Amino acid sequence: MQELNRYRVARLATADARGKPLVVPVCFACAENCIYSVLDEKPKRVAVSRLRRVRNILANPQICLLADHYEEDWSRLAYILVEGRAEILTKETGSAEHAEALRLLRVKYPQYREMRLEARPVIKIAPQRVIPWNAR
Repeated sequence: MQELNRYRVARLATADARGKPLVVPVCFACAENCIYSVLDEKPKRVAVSRLRRVRNILANPQICLLADHYEEDWSRLAYILVEGRAEILTKETGSAEHAEALRLLRVKYPQYREMRLEARPVIKIAPQRVIPWNAR
């Protein structure tokens, strides 16, 4: 799983209770057995609790996360696909883990060091299957 940390961005796929899909780009950081992504201060069209990805996770926790590397030289293509279950952590519901997730994210992304993230929800992904692939 630590190999996943070399990727800077991934796409998070969720689906609502009826199976309607949504894919969004996310920043993320890996711990030993899970992946974290914070719902940060970047502008959102709705309140964080009303984001479709949040509503989808609450209704249907099955997710896919895809991090990929693309170049015109197709011998260098690679990706890691993670299938798993997601949950929403808040400072109140998972204080120590929430704090550790923010620490990991701030190590990986300097932009997060300037943001007030302590009150922001974190998506926690528990991988059930990890599929790495490369063209080599």
